[in-house]
Amino acid sequence: MDPGMTGAGRMSNYVKISTLGSRNFTVDEQLAPDEIVERVIGHLQEKLSQVLPEQPDLIVLPEFSDIPFNLYLSPAKTLAYCRVRGARILNWFADIARRHRCHIAYPTIWAQENQPAKNSITLLDRNGTVIGEYSKNHLTLGEMEEYGMACGKEAPIIACDFGRVACVVCFDLNFDRLRLQYAAAKPDLILFSSIFHGAFMQQYWAYSCRAHFAGAVGGGQPSAVVSPVGEILATSTNYFDYVTTTVNLDCAVVHLDYNMERLRALKSKHGSKVKIADPGYLGAVLISSETDECTIRDMMKEFDIELLDDYLTRALAWQSAPEHIKHPEDGEPL
Repeated sequence: MDPGMTGAGRMSNYVKISTLGSRNFTVDEQLAPDEIVERVIGHLQEKLSQVLPEQPDLIVLPEFSDIPFNLYLSPAKTLAYCRVRGARILNWFADIARRHRCHIAYPTIWAQENQPAKNSITLLDRNGTVIGEYSKNHLTLGEMEEYGMACGKEAPIIACDFGRVACVVCFDLNFDRLRLQYAAAKPDLILFSSIFHGAFMQQYWAYSCRAHFAGAVGGGQPSAVVSPVGEILATSTNYFDYVTTTVNLDCAVVHLDYNMERLRALKSKHGSKVKIADPGYLGAVLISSETDECTIRDMMKEFDIELLDDYLTRALAWQSAPEHIKHPEDGEPL
């Protein structure tokens, strides 16, 4: 797939995404561990019931999705609970994914005796099969010092039936190394599970990676789906801590320079079969194929429309060519 192209070359590749927030669910700590797990499953069932009627292709949950808030405040209680819980909730999610034919991004802490814990997102496919896992690359000091967690060392791109997916957890959002790694890999969609919102960084990650971005944020904060040009497409509210929206992954980000007339010609020929989304002030737009007749790549080839990344690469190549490098004093080539 060409750099900057999303949707794996599929025509009008629509994906319905549900993101769930949370409002600090708690349990009675005096309950037996098995009973706490059952209470958590009941809580999660209630949360999922808010979005399952929409028949989403993907459900994204917030960080520590199955860990009661009052337990998380204590490292010892959190780790003890996670050891008792084991894979029970993962297996429960797998059954939900299988019965409802949807992908589920399940974030939690995995803890085993005599091993460092990890803060991970496990991605299930429509058959309830684990198709990938991402462990938080950039843990907070508290997670490392107090919870004894170990940072993940890999950042895999996970293949789903609708496209290629990258994962980010909370504190990760602060680190350029991971963002640049994903920007080079060009995923179609970034999944962000967190108890930290990140403000405008969500939008910058989406734009920098030229990818749609689905954020599920806990603590009563908004969860949103963001376009590759940084537009918030849908968000939860103070009344409803969940949202479902459909995105089209058959899309590309292009700069307006040298493309303006070509975009006009594209729209003139294809009309409602192509969408051009301009966020304003950016100088770049998102174009997407809204037809099963051809992909956005086909349309771009037809009208010789240049990707934003190709344009930026071309500009850098021109300015770094020896014949274009000047002395600051006399303007002569170096």
